[in-house]
Amino acid sequence: MLHDDDTCDTAGSVSAGRNTFLDHDVEAAVYDATRGGAPRAAAAAAAVLSLVPDTARALLDIGCGTGLVTERLGRPGLRVLGADSSPGMARMAAGRVEGVVLADARRLPLPDASVDAVSAVWLLHLVPDARTAVAEAARVLRPGGVFVTTVDKDAGHDVGSDIDAVLAPYRTARAYDRAARIEAFAAAHGLGPAGETHFTGHGLGRSPRRTAQALLRGEYASRLTARGAVAEKLAAELSALPEPDEPRAEPRYRVLALRRSSASSPPPH
Repeated sequence: MLHDDDTCDTAGSVSAGRNTFLDHDVEAAVYDATRGGAPRAAAAAAAVLSLVPDTARALLDIGCGTGLVTERLGRPGLRVLGADSSPGMARMAAGRVEGVVLADARRLPLPDASVDAVSAVWLLHLVPDARTAVAEAARVLRPGGVFVTTVDKDAGHDVGSDIDAVLAPYRTARAYDRAARIEAFAAAHGLGPAGETHFTGHGLGRSPRRTAQALLRGEYASRLTARGAVAEKLAAELSALPEPDEPRAEPRYRVLALRRSSASSPPPH
C-alpha cells in the first residue's frame, strides 16, 4: 500500500535525477576520495553482482557517478553500461567504462526490454521522484531481468553510536529509498522480490566533527528535519562529543534485487 507521501512525488528538488544540495559536477573531482574509494566500490560491486543472474548479458548502472563501482561490475559475458545526469561525473566514468551516457534515471535513452539488469547504488535516496526511476528501470528490463538497488541508505549509517543518539530525535521516517516504498513502486511495474544482500561501507565510518560539517552543508536534508538554527545547535552538540575526529563503526548497506516476470509484457510508460 502506498501512503500519502508516496502518491505525490515531484521532481522539484531534483536536477536531472540528482539532489540539488550538492554540485555533482564540482564534486566529481573529489567524490571517490570522500566516499570510501576502491575498497567501498569493490564491496558494492560484489554485492550487486551476487544478485545478477549468471545468464545476464547486458547491465545498465544508473546514477553511475564517476564509474568507480561501474567498472567493477564487469564479468565474462556481461556488457556494462553507465548513465549519469551530471556531465562532470559522466566524463570521469567514461574514462573507466566503455559505454557511458549522459542521462536522467527517469528518462533513459534505451528501448523497452533492452538489458538484462539495471543497478542503482546510492541513487534512490536522492530522488524524490523514485517512482519514475523505478518505472524506467522496469521498462528497459527484459523479461526475467533484475533491478538491483540500494535501499534504506541513510539507515545504514545508524550503528548505535553516540552520533546516532544525538541525531535520533530529528530523523525523518520518509526517506525516498525506504525498502517498502521501492518494493511497492516495483510491484506496480511487474517487478517482484528476488533476493537481497548487504555490504560494508569501507572508510565511511563517521566522526562527530565530519558529521557536523556535513549537516551544516545540507547533506542530510533528505534524512533529518533539522534546519537553520536547529542544525547549528546539533552541529555544536556533535562537535562536543568525545574524540570528535575518531570515526565510529562503518555502515552496512542493504541491497535488493527485484525481478521482472519472465512472462510479463513491456511495463506501461
